[in-house]
Amino acid sequence: MAGLYEVTRAVEQPAVLGESPMWHPVEQVLYYCDIAGRKLHRFDPARQALDSWAFDTDVSCCAATTSQALVLAMRDGLWRFDPRSAQREQLAPPPYDPAQERFNDGKVDPAGRLWCGTIYEPRKPALAALYRLDPDGRLSRRGEGVTVSNGLAWSPDASRMYWSDTTSHTIFLLDFDPATGEAGERRVFKRFELKREGQSLDSYGGRPDGGAVDVDGNYWVAMFEGSRLLQLSPDGELLREVRLPVRCPTMPAFGGADLKTLYVTTSREKRPAEELAAQPWAGCVLQLRVEVPGLPATAWRG
Repeated sequence: MAGLYEVTRAVEQPAVLGESPMWHPVEQVLYYCDIAGRKLHRFDPARQALDSWAFDTDVSCCAATTSQALVLAMRDGLWRFDPRSAQREQLAPPPYDPAQERFNDGKVDPAGRLWCGTIYEPRKPALAALYRLDPDGRLSRRGEGVTVSNGLAWSPDASRMYWSDTTSHTIFLLDFDPATGEAGERRVFKRFELKREGQSLDSYGGRPDGGAVDVDGNYWVAMFEGSRLLQLSPDGELLREVRLPVRCPTMPAFGGADLKTLYVTTSREKRPAEELAAQPWAGCVLQLRVEVPGLPATAWRG
C-alpha cells in the first residue's frame, strides 16, 4: 500500500550522485558520498551542519570502524580515512581495471567484515563483482556475474544476506553464516519488470538500488528512476510504497537516536534539464519518519 509519510529535505545542498548514507553509531551523524562529485559529506542534524571532504577520484561508499577513522571504497582502492586530519591510508589496491570499473555499494556485515561490490561501466558483459575485506586486511572476491552491484543488507539474525544487480532489476537472497562470513548460493528474492523500449518514466517502476533492513526484518529498497521507496517483507511481499519527489533515489539508511528517521540519498547526475527544473530536490538527502526502527550500522573491525 502507499505510505502516507511526510518527505522533507534533510540536506538542501544537492550532490551530483548521492550514495551510501551511513548513520554513524558513535558520532550520531550521517555520512554519505557524492560519487560523481568526488566528495564525502557528514551531516550533523543536531547542529544542522554539513562538513565535506573533496578527493581526486570517485568515492563510492563509507563505513565506520572501531577507531575514529572510516573505511572508504574509492575507484583507486579501499582506504582508511581519518576525518580529523583528512589523511587516508590504503588498505587494498583496486582488484579491477579502474579505467572500466569502480567500487559501488558497500556495507559492513554483522560480524565486522566490509562487503563492497563494483560497477562495470561498459555494462556488457556482466563483469562486476562482490568483494569482502576482512578485519585482517585480506580482500577476497565473493561473487560475480552482475553489472551494477547494489543493495547489500543483512537480516536481524544475520542468517540472510541481500544483494542486488540493478541492471537486471533483481534483488538476490543468500543464506549467510556470520561466524565464517560465508554466503550461500544466491536465489531471486524479488525481480522487477524491465523497462520496455519507448516506455515513459511516469509508467516505469524503477530498478533496485541501495537497501536497508528494519528490526522486523523488512527490506527497504530505493527504486532508481522510479521515484519511490519500497518496503518488502522477508518473503518478498510488497508491504509499502513511499512516493518521493525525485526521480532517482539511490539508497536508504536508518538514523537518528531512535533509528526511526529514514534518510534517502538521491541523484541528479545526467538528468534532463526539464526534469531537474521540475524536481529541485534531486541530489538532496531526503528524510522521513517511520514506525519501525532500522538496524544500526556495524563498524569494520580492522
